[in-house]
Amino acid sequence: MLKFDQVLHARLGSLKEAVTVWSEAVSKLEKAKEKADTGLRGKADKADWKGENAGVTQAFVRKTAKEFGDALTEATSIRNILRDAESEFTAAKSELEKLVEQAPGKGIRIDQEGVVGYLIHPDRRSKDYDGPKPEQADFDAMRSAIKAAVDRANNADDVASRALRGLVGTDKNNFSGTSYDSLAAASKAQDAEDAHAAYELYKKGDEATPAEIDRLNALFKANQKDPYFAEKFALEVGPKGSMEYWADMGDPSDGSRLGVDHRDKLKELQTNWSLTLATATHSTSPEMEQWKADVIKAGSEPVQTRGTSPYGFQVMSNLMRVGDYDDKFLKDYGNGLVVTERKMTHDGRLPADRAWHAMGGMPSHLNWQGGDLGNDPMIGFMEGLGHNPKASTDFFNSSIDVTPENTRDNKKLDPFDYFSKDREWPEELNDKGDRTKEPGYNALGHALESATTGHPYDAEAEGLKDVRTKENAEVMQKVVERYGSDPKYMHQQPGIDDSLGRMGAAYIDEFNRSLEQESESSMDAMPGSPFGAGKNESGKPQFGEEFESTLLFNRGDAVSFLGTVTQSETGHAQLSTAQTIYTTSVMDDVAPKPGSGPARELDLTDAKTTLRIGAETHAIFDQSRMAQIDQQYAIDSEEHKKAVSRTTDWVKFGVGAAVAGGVAVATGGAGTVLVPLAAETVGGAVTTLIGMEADDIAEKYHEDELLKKKSDDLKDESLETGKRNALMPGQAYARAPGWSGDDSNYLEEELTKYVKDSRGHVRDDSLPDPYDEKKDGKVT
Repeated sequence: MLKFDQVLHARLGSLKEAVTVWSEAVSKLEKAKEKADTGLRGKADKADWKGENAGVTQAFVRKTAKEFGDALTEATSIRNILRDAESEFTAAKSELEKLVEQAPGKGIRIDQEGVVGYLIHPDRRSKDYDGPKPEQADFDAMRSAIKAAVDRANNADDVASRALRGLVGTDKNNFSGTSYDSLAAASKAQDAEDAHAAYELYKKGDEATPAEIDRLNALFKANQKDPYFAEKFALEVGPKGSMEYWADMGDPSDGSRLGVDHRDKLKELQTNWSLTLATATHSTSPEMEQWKADVIKAGSEPVQTRGTSPYGFQVMSNLMRVGDYDDKFLKDYGNGLVVTERKMTHDGRLPADRAWHAMGGMPSHLNWQGGDLGNDPMIGFMEGLGHNPKASTDFFNSSIDVTPENTRDNKKLDPFDYFSKDREWPEELNDKGDRTKEPGYNALGHALESATTGHPYDAEAEGLKDVRTKENAEVMQKVVERYGSDPKYMHQQPGIDDSLGRMGAAYIDEFNRSLEQESESSMDAMPGSPFGAGKNESGKPQFGEEFESTLLFNRGDAVSFLGTVTQSETGHAQLSTAQTIYTTSVMDDVAPKPGSGPARELDLTDAKTTLRIGAETHAIFDQSRMAQIDQQYAIDSEEHKKAVSRTTDWVKFGVGAAVAGGVAVATGGAGTVLVPLAAETVGGAVTTLIGMEADDIAEKYHEDELLKKKSDDLKDESLETGKRNALMPGQAYARAPGWSGDDSNYLEEELTKYVKDSRGHVRDDSLPDPYDEKKDGKVT
């Protein structure tokens, strides 16, 4: 694997010379082949040899003449491979040289290992510095360009080395005769060779040895994002072939030990198989279009193994849990899956588990990723949507014709309503052997996360940007209306609360706009608000012109949703984290810049409004969580005290917070939370906030001391700590670099004094009632 410095400093003279030498060899062999064809073989063909000469010598001469042709073919192929490799290496090297040359002019430094950083760090710049000030987007673009150039060189190196080894071959007495007119042709040939090798291993089914499963995984990994390999493999195996193979792997009755002794290998195989088929679905060739149609058609048909007979949809959905499947295919697949389920349940009159859970015989083990066995096909499909934001957004904003064979009845189903409210999700066996609905609702949450944020739910934090669109916001409006309308929807859907918390965090800017409005029902944004409507990259309103002055959610719906989600410990931590980061970013954006003048003479109106709304919002969170703890646990019980003590754990978020691309990603104690930022360039307040430490009531006492306290006393202390933590954005602003000591002290005192009582502004009757499990009669 070539590294940055090896590509940058590569000496390509020898390679270029080799191309010249092999070109000369090709010219000489062309002449030798011509002489062999017209002379040696020509005369042998015309000779009227008898006896031994006819049987041996003539054949030998012809074979010798053919070798000149094979030698020419092989030499030409080697020349072509070396020529194209040299061209790719030169292009990659030139690109890196250009990037290194341009970097200082952009205020960027690239070290010898290709690591990107500031040419002059902001902390070391002089007061009169007027040089370039690179932003996160500039660093991201530079890293991306460096990676692309190095990847280009590595790809050429891998293909060329494999092609050259193949051309030389293992037969010392014969030339290979293999013809490659380019490096691209060699790459394609290698893909086809690997796809066929994978097919041969596929044919062994669950009789394959662990070593053969390793080999199959290695072939998938080596060609993970290669479209040609993926298509060749998908077509060679066929839709039913994939289903039959995976169903056979999940049949516990046929004596195979793979699922018993090598679950890790099957988990890896499921991931790799899924990624390969996902890549294949992006092909629009007639063959792959037919493949996609056949997958959906086979979904309603049983796949028979020795001891099981799952439906095609059940099998295929488990091969969708990983990877970015084609948008249209995912939507068509989901429509077909829903239509099939509605028919099998007599239009919903029977529960979903009657359709998908085997009434007799052994259940199939179709999912090796953990969490469930994979019998409910909606789980795998939802995970597929969770990795494909566009398909997920389109799916939840669409309607499904549940009787496509009848063009007159216009019988439609709303996918969002169906999955979030109407469908009775089946219980699944989890890794502990317990029956629970958590796997289904967890997957639904993942799908809704991608639909509302525009990112795969498990996207890598590095390089994330705020990419929300009007269509994403439309799904979020549905989420707020559904889950804010009654706490039962969240509490009766175990596993969805963390996703709701992340969705709320991703729209914390819009919730702040709503909470500034005094009216419960008004959809008009406050004029002159410090919480401006989000803008896209072209500077236009992010969710459409109408939302320049209109809210996504009214205040009443915002309070209901946020209050419900923060009844959950996870939701409380995630939203508290998001609110603190967002408030601080607004301070960076609208408050006077540090050092812009004597603090006592500055207009702090927008700063105070920002902090007031932030403090009120934290009050909603804390009161909601405390009310739910009181409802859930007996006062003064050990569980109650521990739950109260954990309400301030969210302040640990700063350990893992990273800022980039218009968002902050917190990965500390609150879990991964994506927070949109108000400031285009994050300033000193956010940087200061991330570096601050806060008191944590959970760390004030050892467990034995904690349990000696009364619950009411602990609640008072925890709420007081929460109140102080709500002041952190104002403190971070006052302590940001640029203020004098006197200014910093004045600001911290002034802003703290102003917002200390803001939490009392929240009206208790605005908050949703805590969920009463006993009253509802359902166990979560």
